[in-house]
Amino acid sequence: MSPTAAEPSVFQAIADPTRRAILRHLCGADERTPTQIAAPLAMTLSAVSQHLKVLRAAGLVSVRQAGRERWYRLEAHPLREVSDWARTYERFWTEKLDALSSYLEEEAKREEEDK
Repeated sequence: MSPTAAEPSVFQAIADPTRRAILRHLCGADERTPTQIAAPLAMTLSAVSQHLKVLRAAGLVSVRQAGRERWYRLEAHPLREVSDWARTYERFWTEKLDALSSYLEEEAKREEEDK
């Protein structure tokens, strides 16, 4: 499912370092309230709520209402799209760097033979 203009993509959601910090924070717990998320990040509840709204729209967090509290949980499966994208470039650079390494080893051997 591709995002509409109103829905942020996973890439847009994780582009912000604050949202990445929130995801890291949620990664270490089952669920957290906005207050629990805001405290270690030294952020206002309003700011955290705005970031959680973007993360929720991108499918990266889910929310459960329990009385007056909202409990947020990391939903990591949308990050597979990012992982798959990065893996493409990882293969590209691994191949290029392996070729460079082989070339440099050959050049070093040639220089050693020329001495």
